Amino acid sequence: MNKVVANAKAAIEGIESGMTLMLGGFGLCGIPENCISALVEKEVNNLICISNNAGVDDFGLGLLLQKRQIKKMISSYVGENDEFERQMLSGELEVDLIPQGSLAARCYAAGAGIPAFFTPAGYGTEVGEGKEVRYFNGKPHLLEAALNADFAIVKAWKGDRFGNLVFKGTARNFNPAMAMAGTITIAEVEELVEPGELDPNFIHTPGIFVQRIFQGKDYEKRIEQKTVRSQS
Repeated sequence: MNKVVANAKAAIEGIESGMTLMLGGFGLCGIPENCISALVEKEVNNLICISNNAGVDDFGLGLLLQKRQIKKMISSYVGENDEFERQMLSGELEVDLIPQGSLAARCYAAGAGIPAFFTPAGYGTEVGEGKEVRYFNGKPHLLEAALNADFAIVKAWKGDRFGNLVFKGTARNFNPAMAMAGTITIAEVEELVEPGELDPNFIHTPGIFVQRIFQGKDYEKRIEQKTVRSQS
C-alpha cells in the first residue's frame, strides 16, 4: 500500500483542536520539524502533547507554545524552555511530569496493547499520588496507564512508500515507541525510498504502524547546548 502524501500540510490533515498528539524526539534530536511547523501554520489549539520535552523557545514544540496552541504537556524534561516554565508557573499550561522511563514504557504499552503496568519508579513522590500501589517481591510499585494519542508524529532517517522506517543514531529515542501508539501515525523522513531498498534486518518500525509518510525538507537539526573549547 502506498502511504506517501505530498508534504507536511497533507500529512497533518484531520488534526483538529483539542486532540492528543505524540511527538517523537529527544531534546532537538529526531523531532518532526516539518510537521510541527505545519501545525503552527494550521493554528490548531488546545492540544495535549505527549513528548519527552518541549523543544526550546524558538524551535520544536516551543513554536507551538509561543502561539498558545498547547493546552497540556505530558513530558519528562522541560529545562531548556523559558516560555514553557513561564506558562507552567502562571497556570496557563497544564503539565504532567513523568519519569523518563515510565513515559517511554507507557507509550510502548499502548502500542503493544497493554492497558497498564506496575513500576517502582515514582513511588513515594508526587508522581505516585492517587495511584494504585501493589507490592512485588516486597517492593512497592505504582500502576501506570498506557498513553494513547489521536495522532503520533515521528521523524525517521529513511522510509519507504509502505511506511517501513529506519531511525539513525539517537533518533531511536521515543520515535519507535510512539510510532506504535498513535491511532494514526505520521512519519516524516529525510530520505524516501522504494520498497525493497531497505534491508529488512535493519527496519526499526514496520510499515503496519504507519498510515502516512512524506519526505521532509530544510531540516535544521539544531543543538540545544553547544559547548566548544576556546582556541589556545
